[in-house]
Amino acid sequence: MMLSRQLASALVKTYCEVFKRCPSICPSIYPSLQLHCCRLCISNTSHISRRLSCSTNQINGLLEVSDEISSALHDGKPVVALESTIITHGMPYPENVNTALEVETIVRENGAVPATIAVLDGKIHVGVTADQLEWLGSRSSGLYKISRRDFPVVLSKAGSGGTTVSGTMVVAHKMDIPIFVTGGIGGVHRGVDATMDISADLTELGRTPVAVVSAGIKSILDIGKTLEYLETQGVCVSTLGPTGDFPAFFSPVSGFKSPHQLESVKDAAKMIDSWARMCLQSGILIAVPIPEAFAATGEGIEAAIISATEEARAKNVTGRDVTPFILSKVNEQTKGASLHANIALVKNNAAVGSQIAVELNRIKGGNSGGALFNTQRRCYSASSRPVVIGGTIVDFYAQFNADKVEMNGATYPGSVRQSFGGVGRNIADGLSRLNANPLFISAVGCDSHLESFQDYCSHMDLSGVTVLDGHSTATYCCVLQRSGEVMYGIGDMMIHQEITPQLVSQFSEAIVSAPLVCMDGNISLATIEYICELCFKHDVPVWFEPTDVYKATKPFETRTAYTQLTYTSPNIRELHQMWLKHRGFTDSQLPDLSSRDRLIEFCHDCVLDLLPTIPVIVVTLGRHGVLLCECLSSSKTRSDRNNVAIKHYPACELSHNSIVSVSGAGDCLAAAMIYNIIQGHDLDLCVRAGLLAAQHSLQSHHAVPASIIQSREMSEKYTFPSGKKNKL
Repeated sequence: MMLSRQLASALVKTYCEVFKRCPSICPSIYPSLQLHCCRLCISNTSHISRRLSCSTNQINGLLEVSDEISSALHDGKPVVALESTIITHGMPYPENVNTALEVETIVRENGAVPATIAVLDGKIHVGVTADQLEWLGSRSSGLYKISRRDFPVVLSKAGSGGTTVSGTMVVAHKMDIPIFVTGGIGGVHRGVDATMDISADLTELGRTPVAVVSAGIKSILDIGKTLEYLETQGVCVSTLGPTGDFPAFFSPVSGFKSPHQLESVKDAAKMIDSWARMCLQSGILIAVPIPEAFAATGEGIEAAIISATEEARAKNVTGRDVTPFILSKVNEQTKGASLHANIALVKNNAAVGSQIAVELNRIKGGNSGGALFNTQRRCYSASSRPVVIGGTIVDFYAQFNADKVEMNGATYPGSVRQSFGGVGRNIADGLSRLNANPLFISAVGCDSHLESFQDYCSHMDLSGVTVLDGHSTATYCCVLQRSGEVMYGIGDMMIHQEITPQLVSQFSEAIVSAPLVCMDGNISLATIEYICELCFKHDVPVWFEPTDVYKATKPFETRTAYTQLTYTSPNIRELHQMWLKHRGFTDSQLPDLSSRDRLIEFCHDCVLDLLPTIPVIVVTLGRHGVLLCECLSSSKTRSDRNNVAIKHYPACELSHNSIVSVSGAGDCLAAAMIYNIIQGHDLDLCVRAGLLAAQHSLQSHHAVPASIIQSREMSEKYTFPSGKKNKL
């Protein structure tokens, strides 16, 4: 059943209101409504890079994520989950450890990052060290085989062990790792009518949205019933290969046909992407036949399996002990041939799964998150241009040359100069100087300013700027103190109301194909809503630049636009107004924010309410630098400190005399950040680039100086005054 956007929005609003009143019961009573809430309000997080760890890389005290995995997930790199029962219970030592290390190497060689999952001393580890692998693999006893049902006991007893397919899927899903590689999955055991022995792997596939790459199902199981059970569970089963035969672990042919066939890893990645977009709460099984070079030994291995199965039955081996017993006996009877084949198929699965992960990452444009948190970042290309929609303004700057000024009608010495600004124009100017070739959509009057505007902006593509007869180009007079700080400004901005949805719709094709769309607060509410709806429909991230305290709340004055933003960059006063509007409060005075610590604490309290509605908020703090605020959780309820990452980046150290004007610094920061975002860089580097661009603006009479180009390739060029950024 499909809901209209109006009805869905109303449901979300109802859910949020109920949750405010009774947060403890709402998720359990309204699970489907919560899903709609997630889908409508969280889908814009698909344009950001999700950070999955706090400074200690721990979640709830039970999950520890290695720095490599944490960075990979944050930076949008493809990650592949790997199980650990193959180490603890599946192979003899030292082959188990060697295979685990080789599999991780194969994953890396194919362009992905391996995330081996295991439990050590009561902590779930996502990413383990070589020493930890050695410890797990060399233990002959005392290790648990951990499925979903076993986590509470093992963790409470501070135990250690390997995660099964089921257990690994649970953790991979919590980490938003969409692809998991294993050797083979469990299934329906023969004689199920009497034993009811059905592997937890199958029910996990039916309820956990993770794509599992395996060599099919072991032939000791009832493959036909297993496929039937997977169908009942709603699991999409496909074979990747030239035929539609479903493989039986050691054999590429089981005698059963797979429901679906995939011809390439690209087809597999497309399928996973479609599944993720549907937010289906069931898994995918991709069966990969054993390499042809080892398939020839399959007949001998199958004969050994039959013999070992009969021996297990005779010795009354049952439950989870059956598979290890049979594999051990088969390895013994085949004199190691089955072990070599097992290792070969695991390595092959790792290579194929990694290639699928890389292709999925390419499709998603730089990130491969899970079903409800599909993190994406589109990569910039020559044919994909950023779009900037906003104001073009003729700026007049009047700057005093005296420290003491009174409002007494006197004439004070100073300087007056004319330039061209407007937040949208400045950002488009910055992107143009960074060689991003943006499309700038705006409106100017057919007046005396037109020719000088066209000359001043000759380096920009002005094909999206409409010239209107009978209208005046927007003008702004800014009065600056001697230090360059803005005292106040007067603006005539009426022409910005002519940047209508009808005007913008003429460029809809460029908008929907853009890697990012930036709009400023000068445009009307109707235009803001139109842009957000269009971008939301086509999965294009939106950056909102507030422009001033009176325009910062515009997205919150529409029906849904504020829920469809990906980035915003307010100053402290603009952030305060956004927070007031979002909470439905009347205007209030800012508290004392004279110290840096008070300022950061105040911002933290504001962003707890605004995140994850707007998942990335870059707060400019003037002389105190910048706060980068990111949402870590897909929850639409009020965030807490564990769900928000805030980093403070101190401002550059400039002497008082070297600051010419602060006007344009924020726009340059935004332009450099946007440029680096569409290049696929992580947000840390984006902020560094933005601060360097702002530094050039502060030291120039031009709002957007030509020297901004130096912020393009600058990974280590910006040096923080304290030596490094502050992680809060």
